Amino acid sequence: MIQDIAPSKMDISYRNLTPSGDSRLMIFREGKILAAYDENEIHFPKAGDAETETGDAETETVSAAVYLFTIDDTAYFLLNDGPAELKGFEYQSVRDLRKLKTADHKALFAAFTAYHLSVWYDANRFCGHCGSRLTPDAVERAMVCPDCGNRVYPRINPAVIIGIRNGDRILITRYRTGYAHNALVAGFAEIGETLEDTVRREVMEEVGVKVKNITYYKSQPWGMAQDLLVGFFCDLEGDETIRMDEGELKYAEWTTREALELQPNDISLTNEMMKVFKYNL
Repeated sequence: MIQDIAPSKMDISYRNLTPSGDSRLMIFREGKILAAYDENEIHFPKAGDAETETGDAETETVSAAVYLFTIDDTAYFLLNDGPAELKGFEYQSVRDLRKLKTADHKALFAAFTAYHLSVWYDANRFCGHCGSRLTPDAVERAMVCPDCGNRVYPRINPAVIIGIRNGDRILITRYRTGYAHNALVAGFAEIGETLEDTVRREVMEEVGVKVKNITYYKSQPWGMAQDLLVGFFCDLEGDETIRMDEGELKYAEWTTREALELQPNDISLTNEMMKVFKYNL
């Protein structure tokens, strides 16, 4: 999955740092990230290169970039509303990066996580309580209102991925819009629900069947949508007739292990769960 970057390791703990020459800049503009792609590798601008390319006028902007995280010994910083262009790099959506033929999970994980925080910082410039401009906290990842003291932390949306088994078959779906490959039933947790409650409700809403033996499998940070995905396997209970939500799904069907087509890359929890079922792992 995308977070499987061993032996490398991401340290997400907040530090009050400024960029050095070799720090990577995660530069966003209109929701797109500045990156380069060659020989199956994804590259992001170095702080020193960005300063040289853009000139002294941009040096102050680069030094004000917000610290995000460290991977191994390399620090990554966020620069929202970055320069319109930078030689050798181009803006592209995080979804486009996902489609690249690359085994560079470290760069993809960095891009997804940076995008998550980019969206959060951009959406929390002003206090939702009193309207004053928020300022970054110096000791933890939070935005603080200097007038009323309101503190805002990064938003994480809990969502479930559900592998519904029916003997030697699994229920496969495909979304009506968006991602064009096979998927599993999925959905967001609502206020007051346990994750198991979410599994039961989403299964009933999307495909109209009941399930039992709900078992936790694994979780995954999914920064592209600011989600924390939580995977569950479960078994069909009773009638196997599918009553599909046609507003959300293009199709939903019971599929055998042999006929199950996996997604084109191995970065998602959904694909890993389908692979676990297909090969009876």
